[in-house]
Amino acid sequence: MDFTISSIGQNKGAKRVWLQGNMLDRAGFVPRTRYEVTKGDGCIILKIAQTGRRGVCLKEKGDKEIPVIDLNNNEELAMFDGLEHVKVTFLEGEIRITALASEERARERVARVERKLCAGEALSFGSLAHGGGVMDDAIEAGFKQAGLDCELAFANEIRQDLSDHAMSLGRTWKKATVALNGKMQEFAFDDVAMRGLGVVDVLTAGLPCSGASVAGRAKRGLALPEAHPEVGHLVVAFLAIIARVNPVAIILENVLPYANSASMYIIRSQLADLQYELHETVVDGAEFGALEPRKRMVMVAITKGVAFSFDAFEKPATTSRTLAEVLEPIAHDDARWSKMEGLKAKEIRDAANNKSFAMQIFTGASEKICTLTKGMSKNRSTDAKIQHPTNPELLRVPTPLEHARCKQIPEEIIAGLSATIAHELLGQSVIYSPFVALGKLLATCLRRMTIKTIEDDFCLVGC
Repeated sequence: MDFTISSIGQNKGAKRVWLQGNMLDRAGFVPRTRYEVTKGDGCIILKIAQTGRRGVCLKEKGDKEIPVIDLNNNEELAMFDGLEHVKVTFLEGEIRITALASEERARERVARVERKLCAGEALSFGSLAHGGGVMDDAIEAGFKQAGLDCELAFANEIRQDLSDHAMSLGRTWKKATVALNGKMQEFAFDDVAMRGLGVVDVLTAGLPCSGASVAGRAKRGLALPEAHPEVGHLVVAFLAIIARVNPVAIILENVLPYANSASMYIIRSQLADLQYELHETVVDGAEFGALEPRKRMVMVAITKGVAFSFDAFEKPATTSRTLAEVLEPIAHDDARWSKMEGLKAKEIRDAANNKSFAMQIFTGASEKICTLTKGMSKNRSTDAKIQHPTNPELLRVPTPLEHARCKQIPEEIIAGLSATIAHELLGQSVIYSPFVALGKLLATCLRRMTIKTIEDDFCLVGC
């Protein structure tokens, strides 16, 4: 069995597929061989037959005869309308011409989603680098606002404590949700695990940013994000899983530098080859009323032919807010207040050595707060500090509830967690409301597929 990819050309106003060379010879289609052309399920079949109405032509090259088949007929090639290439499979005595696998998979996922939407079924989600499930929770909320149901089919997360917590909350996780606890790259190439997932309609991912973030690269002295030994190569697993679960849409978020990484360039090119159109933007928490103005790169890859645009991305009217709105009522004599003399002394030393590790101190009157990290419980020098309302010498670390409120994350998501784990979950999460808006936008675009399908069916009936 041989394969080749052939262009669909034009000749005298008709579509044309031109085949020649040794693959024809190996399949038995030597010059002057008779064959028949029939249509199968999504394919054109050429089969050798002694009384066939067509014959293999030839080109002479020196003393050698090269077999040639020229299919030049609009009616025969109509099933490939809109395509530029086809796949040709050479068997013994038979040739099959089909759409490229990428085209067939694109058609399958669009048809699947159209069928589900017309039937009122929930769309299935898959989640990679799930964390505590904040982004998926927000996108699901957006889908519900747009009137669509969705179900989390599977979630991959390397930390079992975060998966267990998300599972126990029962917000996005359901009984049928498959947990993939462990390294993404292990599951991506595990046939048993991948077969168990089937296909999903939407795939979300917040790939680890340790290699792409400025701090992460500086800490390890990395020349490029892909040099990170633990997460720099996850683009490979990400794309492999996409190829297996065949979603109609993909949502990827990451730190801003990721947009210019080699990984992102690979993602753009490979998804284009898989028949996706990519749309990218930057979401800013401040534009959605969050006190933490965290900015994230967001990519939506949607199957070609499905309309999507960030032009319709809804942003709320901006209002002035202060940190006082989210601060817990901590008693003035609470033990969490501290002079933090060690950190203040370090700040002085760092300044003397021209190091920019200044403390970041905020009050109830502050209109924003710095990026709240996953390691805040360690009380590091550059992490946010809240100043005592009456004694400016006293400081404290923001509480997990305050952290969640600054990111607009529902407080229920961290219920029952220790402060350390809660900050770790929140610190590697997105600002909530932009992803609610994104979920609503994507769901609205997918709903238009149903409207178009109904209109097309009505047109066919009416005609």
